[in-house]
Amino acid sequence: MPPAPVRFLNLGILAHVDAGKTTLTEQLLYLGGAIDEPGSVDSGTTRADTLALERRRGITIKSAAVSFALADRMINVVDTPGHPDFIAEVERVLGILDGAILVISAVEGVQPQTRIIMGALQRLGVPTLLFVNKIDRMGADLERVIGQIRARLTPDVLPMGRVLSAGSRASSFATYRTNDPAFAERATTTLAEHDDGVLAAYVDGTVLSESDLTADVAAQTRAGVLHPIFAGSALTGAGVGELLGSLTTLLPTAAGAIDAPISARVFKVERGPEGGKIAYLRMNEGTLRPRQRLELSGGRSGKVSAVETYGSHGWGPADRLVPGEIGRVYGLAAVRVGDAVGDLAVQTEPHFPPPTLEAAVEARRPEDGPALRTALVQLADQDPLINVHVDAAGHPTVSLYGRVQQEVLQATLADEYGVDARFADAAVLHIERPRTVATAVERLNTPSNPYQATIGLRIEPGEPGSGVRFAVAAPALDMPLYLYGDVERFASAIERHVRDALARGHYGWAVTDCIVTLVETAYSVADGPPSKRGPTSTSRDYRKVTPVVCRQALRLAGTQVCEPVLRISLEVPESDAAALQTVLGRMRAQPIGQWQVGMMARIEARLVAARLHELQHQLPDLTGGEGILQYQFDAYQPVSGRPPVRARQRDSELPEESLT
Repeated sequence: MPPAPVRFLNLGILAHVDAGKTTLTEQLLYLGGAIDEPGSVDSGTTRADTLALERRRGITIKSAAVSFALADRMINVVDTPGHPDFIAEVERVLGILDGAILVISAVEGVQPQTRIIMGALQRLGVPTLLFVNKIDRMGADLERVIGQIRARLTPDVLPMGRVLSAGSRASSFATYRTNDPAFAERATTTLAEHDDGVLAAYVDGTVLSESDLTADVAAQTRAGVLHPIFAGSALTGAGVGELLGSLTTLLPTAAGAIDAPISARVFKVERGPEGGKIAYLRMNEGTLRPRQRLELSGGRSGKVSAVETYGSHGWGPADRLVPGEIGRVYGLAAVRVGDAVGDLAVQTEPHFPPPTLEAAVEARRPEDGPALRTALVQLADQDPLINVHVDAAGHPTVSLYGRVQQEVLQATLADEYGVDARFADAAVLHIERPRTVATAVERLNTPSNPYQATIGLRIEPGEPGSGVRFAVAAPALDMPLYLYGDVERFASAIERHVRDALARGHYGWAVTDCIVTLVETAYSVADGPPSKRGPTSTSRDYRKVTPVVCRQALRLAGTQVCEPVLRISLEVPESDAAALQTVLGRMRAQPIGQWQVGMMARIEARLVAARLHELQHQLPDLTGGEGILQYQFDAYQPVSGRPPVRARQRDSELPEESLT
């Protein structure tokens, strides 16, 4: 009898910065038997933080995947960054997860970053367990944090136990038993919120059996509507065993057929010692083997030279990847982060906002200029959101989330590429949105169109935060399928050209939150029917004419420049709160609320990103150095007054490989 197939659980560990998730990852690996002893963030011995830079700084910068066997399952643990500057790494991981653990500090409680991550997990329906960490620290208060979770994250939670001796090294987590009447009552009323059958039984006074209660908690957790709360200390190991045991009982395993066409998602790309690309991907369907040719997003492709999976001794060769498995693939020179592989043709929508800052970069030694540009292009393969381009002065420019990301990028250029780089002060990135609906067409064989192709595009405003959406309304019979093979490939090529054109609007900023529809197209062939006879249309014609038409439509629609607004959270001595509120008022911040947290006041407000540096500069003086500021992107709003203009960029000065 053949052995049962391995069942995979791709588990994300997510948190706000310093919540202790990398330490938790180490404890899970230790208790799961994957390592002999847990590593330490402070001593730089963690398995998940593999970069020397991560170990020096004590923070996770790149997502990392490690694996261990648990019962009948293979758990692939993905540790992600907690610092807001690396939210793009979290973004790329969400789409590959079967389940998640969201880590929250028992002392600091729910943070702005926690809310953003939880919101994304809920939108995607990722089954999520909550782990309240650091119960051994002074000030730990599980009940207070549970109250914050209910108020700020979700009311659909079920505490699975209580903390004993909180705030001491002897702290522990005692799980509730299903035959405990008080726990059964709380669990039943919580389950009834999403199950009419449980509600009816509760109203009738029927008590759920222990087995039914356990099964219903597991079912609602797997459905992503209930979030069990565990607690413990990743440092001492308290409560981690209970959390580990819940992985097989509460979270689902990956699904997918091994004999289906290949479908996978690339969530990380890095360079090997010889400079070749290594793609980390999660298999959804099919079986991937070495020497197979894979279709990638945007019509690119490549041949797999080798495959690796993670085992007890780290990464090692494998003869195949199956559904649910995470692996490393070699040989795909054209691969990019976020690529869909094979049949997974639909690109995922972003779950977090794009960077709101940009900064020019230059090499301190002029002779390192070419090396700097090549290095930035390679780093953009690993993180496309840094959006490398060249400004009007000829300097490479990158998009950023914040200063920590800039410092890490600077250190990476020095450590991995030998380039000593200098960054200019970061400036705020604006966006443009179309004001109204407009259509533009360039037809072949007309005086205004030097290209042998017809393209018509309609552009219209989309919902705020929706990004760029592309649709096709032109008849398939009018498409040059002899060039592209099928409708999907032609549409994908036109969409690529449209997105390139939208990178610069009338004021120089990227155009977004819009819907672009291909409404007309036509071609000619030298030996075709009379209605289509003429010089043969080429893919170059469509590549050249599409941006022209897109810019014409934008000009007719008009655009509105918008600036980023941040949601800020300040913790300050209560005696300084009034003065700080006055300063925020002068900065035209929009108040959200103020709460008392012990001897401190927590103030939340919305502030335009352009005023952030001013607030950071004033905060130490206003609070005697005791104020803490955290912030996250909130939304874009129209600029009042004269719209800022971005100097035209010169992309042609980038290395050739960036222009593919």
